[in-house]
Amino acid sequence: MSNQFTLMKEQRFRPFFFTQFLGACNDNVFKTALITLVAFHAASLTTLDGGMLATLLPGLFILPFFLFSATAGQLADKYEKSQIIRFVKVFEISIMLFASAGFFLHNVWLLGAALFMMGMHSTIFGPVKYAYLPQHLNEKELVGGNGMIEMGTFVAILLGQVLGAWVAMQSQHEIITSLVILLIAVMGYATSRGVPNSPAAAPTLKINWNPITETFRSIKFIWGHQTIWLAIIAISWFWFYGATLLAQFPNFAKNVLHGDESIFILLLAIFSIGIGIGSLMCEKLSKGKVELGLVVFGAIGLTLFGIDLYCSSTSLYQTINLQSDVFNFQSFVAYDHAYNTNLYSFSHATITRWRLLIDIVLIGLFAGFYIVPLYALIQTRAEKSHQSRVIAANNIVNALFMVVSAGFSMWVFSQGYSIPQLFLATALLNVLVTIYLCFRQPEYYKTFLAWVS
Repeated sequence: MSNQFTLMKEQRFRPFFFTQFLGACNDNVFKTALITLVAFHAASLTTLDGGMLATLLPGLFILPFFLFSATAGQLADKYEKSQIIRFVKVFEISIMLFASAGFFLHNVWLLGAALFMMGMHSTIFGPVKYAYLPQHLNEKELVGGNGMIEMGTFVAILLGQVLGAWVAMQSQHEIITSLVILLIAVMGYATSRGVPNSPAAAPTLKINWNPITETFRSIKFIWGHQTIWLAIIAISWFWFYGATLLAQFPNFAKNVLHGDESIFILLLAIFSIGIGIGSLMCEKLSKGKVELGLVVFGAIGLTLFGIDLYCSSTSLYQTINLQSDVFNFQSFVAYDHAYNTNLYSFSHATITRWRLLIDIVLIGLFAGFYIVPLYALIQTRAEKSHQSRVIAANNIVNALFMVVSAGFSMWVFSQGYSIPQLFLATALLNVLVTIYLCFRQPEYYKTFLAWVS
């Protein structure tokens, strides 16, 4: 059996896996429930515009990554990691109690503050999450371990978003949502009790509490290690690409595919499943080592299937636009509408529909190939005493790229382009990023050529 699955039997990995899984799930349950409430019941929470709030709230979650990542990286290097993990889980329970008060009082300011604190929770946990693995896994296990973590993270995101949307739409959403988020937080603390001791990498480190100067210091440090810097840029591009797609899935499902909420969930599910499968396949494909050739292979797939997603969605939109029905999951999958009795047209629409779904699965699959070796690269080549701070710097750059992604999407739409055209532009930009990566670090394309030969 593959090492990555046998890891789930071991104390050094299993409690940590479930702790991070439940944390990612709770992040998304709470965040999605709040955004859903704002979208559909804004009047009961505030007099502010619901659309504006739905846009601003995700920013509240991302803001702590800019403010506290540098400090979080220092803390993770200075102190024993299992203690930090348990502290974060206690903090999460406190936040969920605070959020529950916000739900019951219908106070959007309390809920916004809780969302900001959940961003802090994720900011503190992030450097620990990726610096923990190289302490407990050997180099041959790192790719498989990272694959399991990435798979778990995206499955947790999917479950969290689906569960969050469901609890928010219940008639007694205040108590149901509160119970769910508190239960998940308590379960996360319970699993964290089993995380083994993880000695501090730099116990004598003197903490610099100024986030601005420490952020510049971290960026300067990784700039001096260009292999790590380029890996961080590549990881951040992954989050740019992913954020661009995921942010548009709701409107893509509604306005391009003529679907309801179930179509959005379908798109999110198959994308997450694709990333999970791709992440798990990395260990087999890399044969027990950090295989950078997979990064280029993944990038090629992201471009090819991103372009085909544009083609299939454009073709499907032209076909679906001939009728006015709104698709749910069952009708979209079956496509048994009788608006067009021509057998050729029906077959073409059916093929195009499944082609679009396959495109999204394969984008996720190749994204998994792309991202897992990059995290393993950082873990194996960063100095042991600086691993957490390197991960913290990575989180800052990731957050910046996600913010730029939102700005890029807004600019594309301001030029009069459509969602499929945004997907096309992102896929083509991926070509430039890959060329830049290979030009600056020939190791990527050289290992790719060796891997395919």
